[in-house]
Amino acid sequence: MRITIIAGARPNFMKIAPIIEAIERSNKIEDRIQYRLVHTGQHYDKNMSDSFFEQLGIPHPHANLESGGGSQAEQTASIMVRFEKELMDNPADLVLVVGDVTSTLACSIVAKKLCVQVAHVEAGIRSFDLSMPEEINRMVTDAITDHFFTTSEIANQNLRTAGVQENRIHFVGNTMIDTLLKQQVNFTKPVIWQEQGLEKKQYFVVTLHRPANVDGENKLKLLLETIIEGVRGLPIIFPVHPRTAKNLQNLGITAPNLFMVEPMSYLEFNFLVQHAKAVITDSGGITEETTVMGVPCITLRKNTERPETVTIGTNELIGTDPDNLPPAFTTLFENSWKKGAIPPLWDGKAAERIIATLVKLYP
Repeated sequence: MRITIIAGARPNFMKIAPIIEAIERSNKIEDRIQYRLVHTGQHYDKNMSDSFFEQLGIPHPHANLESGGGSQAEQTASIMVRFEKELMDNPADLVLVVGDVTSTLACSIVAKKLCVQVAHVEAGIRSFDLSMPEEINRMVTDAITDHFFTTSEIANQNLRTAGVQENRIHFVGNTMIDTLLKQQVNFTKPVIWQEQGLEKKQYFVVTLHRPANVDGENKLKLLLETIIEGVRGLPIIFPVHPRTAKNLQNLGITAPNLFMVEPMSYLEFNFLVQHAKAVITDSGGITEETTVMGVPCITLRKNTERPETVTIGTNELIGTDPDNLPPAFTTLFENSWKKGAIPPLWDGKAAERIIATLVKLYP
C-alpha cells in the first residue's frame, strides 16, 4: 500500500509524527506500507529546523511544495497545482490528510479528482461557524473523504448526521495527544523561566490570534488590560503570534507582570502550559493539551470545534467579551475550577489504531 501523507502547518506535523512512527513499527512486523511525506509549505516556521525534527522524531519531508504566502484563494490554487504534479509523479493508493488547514482541503480535492482515496485524521469536528476558514476546510474535506478517523463520539455523531455510513467512521482517538504524551518527559524550561524566576502554578500563559480578539485595537487592548487586572499580579507569559504582533505595535500596553515573548518551540511552550496556573487562549489545539494535562483553560471564543474539552475536560468557553473574564478569575483564585477528565481514547495509541485500521482496509 502506498500512502501520501500531507502536512501543511506546524500542528499538522505533531499529528502525523505518531502516524509515521506507527507505520514504521508495523513495517517491522510485515513490510506492507510505503509512505511519502509531503509538506505543502503552507506555513514557514523558523522553529522547524533540523533540531525540531530531531527532537520530536519527525522525519524530513520527501517533498516540499513551497506554497506559502498569498490570499486564501492563491494559496489553495498553488497547493493544488503543485500537489497534482507531485501525486501524478508519485502515485498513491491513499492520500492521508490531517486537521483543518488549507492544505487539507486542497490536497483532498486534488486526490479525489485523480481518483485516489482520501483518509481524514481529525474528521468530523465542527464549530458550526462559517466565518472560520477552518470550518469550511473541514466541511469540504469531509464531504469527499473516504475514511474518517475521529477523536470523539461528538465527531462521530456529526458525521452520522451528515449521512456518512458507519463502516467509514473509525473512532481512534487523538494523534496530537499521542505526541503530547510521548514528549511530556522531554519538556524543556524556556529561558524566561529562569529570567523571571517563574514558579509552578504561579503564572498565566496567554495566546491570542483569532480576528475576533486581535483585529480591533480597542478590543485587544481591553482584553489585555482585563487580563492584567485579573491575575492579581502574577506573571503573564504571552508568546505573541505574528498576526497579533502587528496589532500590538501601536497599543503601548505595558505592565510589570506582562511578558510578551517570541513564539516558542513545542517542548518549551508545553512545559509552560503544564505548570501554569491557567491558560487563556483562543486556540483549539491548546484546549486539548490543557485537558490532558489537567490545566484550567479559559477560551475566548463563542464556539469550539472541540466541545469535549468543555464537557469532559478543563476548558471553559467564555466568549470574546472581556467582561466575562473577572468571574473566571474569581473561580480560579477560589480554587473552584472544575477538575476535568481525559476524553475516551486520548491515551497515546491513536496512531496505532489508525494504522491497524488501514492495514485491514487496504490488505
